[in-house]
Amino acid sequence: MSFHETEEQKALRAAVASLATKYNYRDYVLPLSRKNEPLSELWDEAGKLGFLGVNLPEEYGGGGAGMYELALVQEELSAQGAGLLLMVVSPAICGTIITKYGTDAQKQTWLPKLADGSSKMVFAITEPDAGSNSHQITTTARRDGDDWILNGRKIFISGVDQAEAILVVSRTEDHKTGKLKPALFIVPVDAPGLVKNVQEMDVIEPDNQFTLFFDDVRLPADALVGSEDAALAQLFAGLNPERIMGSAMAIGLGRYAIDRAVEYAKERTVWKTPIGAHQGISHPLAQIKIELELAKLMMQKAATLYDAGDEFGAAEAANMAKYAAAEASIKALDQAIQTHGGSGLTKEVGLSAMLQAARIMRIAPVSREMILNFVAQHSLGLPRSY
Repeated sequence: MSFHETEEQKALRAAVASLATKYNYRDYVLPLSRKNEPLSELWDEAGKLGFLGVNLPEEYGGGGAGMYELALVQEELSAQGAGLLLMVVSPAICGTIITKYGTDAQKQTWLPKLADGSSKMVFAITEPDAGSNSHQITTTARRDGDDWILNGRKIFISGVDQAEAILVVSRTEDHKTGKLKPALFIVPVDAPGLVKNVQEMDVIEPDNQFTLFFDDVRLPADALVGSEDAALAQLFAGLNPERIMGSAMAIGLGRYAIDRAVEYAKERTVWKTPIGAHQGISHPLAQIKIELELAKLMMQKAATLYDAGDEFGAAEAANMAKYAAAEASIKALDQAIQTHGGSGLTKEVGLSAMLQAARIMRIAPVSREMILNFVAQHSLGLPRSY
């Protein structure tokens, strides 16, 4: 890993930052978020510029780069408050899984559309009774001739109303042993038997969350991604990108918050000097700057290891990056509000609305408690409690 980005990476960072300035938080993102409307114009332009598929293979219209570059895109968008949640699921999770395990037909059908952003695919794993324990998933697929019949329920599935299809994590019945084993299916959002209900969330954000009900949803044989026997590996192939991208989004939000706080602290004068000259203001901001940079280093380590093919090393780093980035971004927004005083809570400034969104990072896509379990067990070698 080099601490010097290539000229191509620097150019990509500058180009994304320029786009994000055009679609910034106060002028573009926040008004749409208050109306719960997606960031469609930003998504479309980012897709046309090749930013959304920078990690996907060139032969399918992608940029041929890696997770480092995709995380770079997410970080720079988020640094202007314009992070795209569906980048985490469509090109990062779904695009990665299809690239690694999809059939030739699935790659030809989906990767070009995911690369240019003309189509979105969302990811459905979470269930009401399973929670963080993916081994307790009860959504089940059974064979019916050459077809599959899918039944079950999913919750907190982002952006279904914007997507063409859903990559669903289910379990297939092994008729020889009677045991259940995981499998991934591509399900069209308009499939008969699929019911999609918007979940009412008390968070200001542009993307809707859904509860999904699968009632005898019939799928063709080619809806199965890869081999049903390799599905556990396929599932885990999407988790490192998910954590890396979540970290990038949190780091970008933290950068946005610190930038707004510094901007205000330089201008706001109560006594003879700007308030930023007082250590009660400057030291907390300096401390958060350090914590954000440390989180970013771990995110870059995770992305570099992942792109080099070190899945296990990337898993440790990605979990640590996700934990550190979430904590730092929440702290950054809280301190930015404090720096602004009463104006930090105004609708015009919008920092309190962003704090709501950043708070999600402690819970999704994996809770900080489960990350601490991972580190305790895999990094420290402590015994499992479950």
